[in-house]
Amino acid sequence: MGFTRRDLLKTTAGASASLMVPSLLTLRARAQDLSFKPEEGASLRLLRWSPFVKGDEEQWLANTKKFTEATGVEVRVDKESWEDIRPKAAVAANVGSGPDLMFVWFDDPHQYPDKLLEVSDLANYLGGKYGGWYDGPKSYATRDGQFVGLPLATIGNAIVYRDSWVKEAGFSEFPKTTDKFLELCQALQKSGHPVGFTHGHGVGDGNNYAHWLLWSHGGKMVDEKGTVTINSPETQKAIEYAMELYKTFIPGTEGWLDVNNNRAFLAGELSVIANGISAYYSAKNDPKLAEIAKDIRTTNLPVGPVGKPVELYQVTSAVIFKYTKYPNAAKAYLQFMFEEAQMSEWITKSSGYCCQTLKAFASNPVWTADPANAPYAKASETLRPNGYAGPLGYASAAVMADYVLVDMFAEAVTGQQTPQAAMERAEKRANRYYRV
Repeated sequence: MGFTRRDLLKTTAGASASLMVPSLLTLRARAQDLSFKPEEGASLRLLRWSPFVKGDEEQWLANTKKFTEATGVEVRVDKESWEDIRPKAAVAANVGSGPDLMFVWFDDPHQYPDKLLEVSDLANYLGGKYGGWYDGPKSYATRDGQFVGLPLATIGNAIVYRDSWVKEAGFSEFPKTTDKFLELCQALQKSGHPVGFTHGHGVGDGNNYAHWLLWSHGGKMVDEKGTVTINSPETQKAIEYAMELYKTFIPGTEGWLDVNNNRAFLAGELSVIANGISAYYSAKNDPKLAEIAKDIRTTNLPVGPVGKPVELYQVTSAVIFKYTKYPNAAKAYLQFMFEEAQMSEWITKSSGYCCQTLKAFASNPVWTADPANAPYAKASETLRPNGYAGPLGYASAAVMADYVLVDMFAEAVTGQQTPQAAMERAEKRANRYYRV
């Protein structure tokens, strides 16, 4: 059975007109039609990361069911922990077998672009229909001008904190600069409400925190030519700042993965974390945590000596492996999931967790439905890609996958290395990839 525009219209006939803003209607009218006919007897397997927001997974599965009903193509959706996605994707690419589609992280598509199905036709269709792709997410999914994946979502990162404890520490509003932020963390630690940021191998939280530390102080892993520049006075300042912050932390953050800060925060063990909307979402939807939810506030991370916001944010792209037996079915599936009726509902049900990568969806009402969602609304628009200031590619992806930057900060704050030794070790590790 072929999936066509007519099938899509049938499945979306009941969609609420209130969700369709003029920009979407205009863009859709201008878009050239595109359809893929699934192969005879096609079935698909998708491997995605485990959700932190229940509505994300539930709506993705509901949309998948709609696709199966429209096309007859069964889609099995499996999930893995965030940390396991990257190695499993690399194995599938190199071995040539596994799931047909995957949700991968950051610039991972640049590690094995020749193993991925080019989807420029679909990406250009969607971009033309929905206002274009944001540059940051697009850079992760393109190689030599060709799309080897579709930028699916940006999972924003922001400060999540207990408002009453911040005020108790003597701050009427949350600090907007790194200097004042350090003063707040010191005051919170003294008042018995320590803070905690991930120094462990958390794909999202560990990388987001480490890159913010580095970039906010003017440091960078490489320059515009891809020469490793991590061993610098700016990096030294970032490490020294991190060491002072670490003194205010709850014990054990050097071993944290992405789930640990959520758990500690919701257990009342600490007052401030950097996280997606998931921590607030969990409290808001658990009657036992109602009082905590009322006290939670969110805001963007403080601005450092560079004088402007510089944050990584976590991008996930949907890729199709070349070894799939059903490339047309896989493209039809992704097209269906990105169309307005499905994508708008998925963004809404994700409750601010998954930020749109196509510009036309920026008007989704979820971003104004709750003040806590606001700091996450422009994640795709404002993110700084991994690998700054050099180009994305195998080296940038490999350095992140090897946690070079995360380890540098962790080694210094825990006293395993001096700041200088930590920088030199990071420099040596990064050069293994950038000199290939």
